[in-house]
Amino acid sequence: MLSETLHNALNDQMNFEFYSAHTYLAMAAYCTSENYDGFANFFLVQAEEERFHAMKLYNFINDMGYRATIQGFESPENDFSSVLESFKIALLHEKEVTRRIYELSDIALDEREHATMAFLKWFIDEQVEEEATIDTLIHKFERIVNDSNAIFMLDAELAGRTFTAPEV
Repeated sequence: MLSETLHNALNDQMNFEFYSAHTYLAMAAYCTSENYDGFANFFLVQAEEERFHAMKLYNFINDMGYRATIQGFESPENDFSSVLESFKIALLHEKEVTRRIYELSDIALDEREHATMAFLKWFIDEQVEEEATIDTLIHKFERIVNDSNAIFMLDAELAGRTFTAPEV
C-alpha cells in the first residue's frame, strides 16, 4: 500500500520523466539545427527512453491501485552554445534523475514498501547506464573537438542508435 507521500513522489517522478523527454527533444532540435543529425538521433532516442520510463511509472502507479496524475512542466532549455554543452547539460540532468530516484527509494525503504523498492531497483540500475553512456560520449567529444573528421564519424555512429524497450 502506498502512502500519500510515496504516491505523490512516484507521480512527481513520472512527470519528471516526461519533462526529461522534452529536455532531450529540445537538445535534438538544437543538434538538427546545427546539421548534426546523428547527435540529434542520440537525443531523440533518449527522449523515447524517458517516455518509456515515465510509462513504467504510470503503469506501476495504476497497478498498485492508485491514480497517475499528469501535470504540466516548465519549458526545457532550448539554446546551447555547442553540441558538447548539450551533452554536459544532459549529464547534469541524468545526475538529477539519479538523485530523485534515490530519494524515491529512500521513501520506499523508510516505509518498508517492498513492491516499490523492488520496482525502483530497475531504475537505479538504469541510471548507472544512463550516466555512463553520456559521460563516455562527453569524453570522446572532448578528445576530438578540434577534429572535424572525427566529429563527423561520431555523429555518423550515433545516427544508428535505436531504442528497443527492454523486457522487464
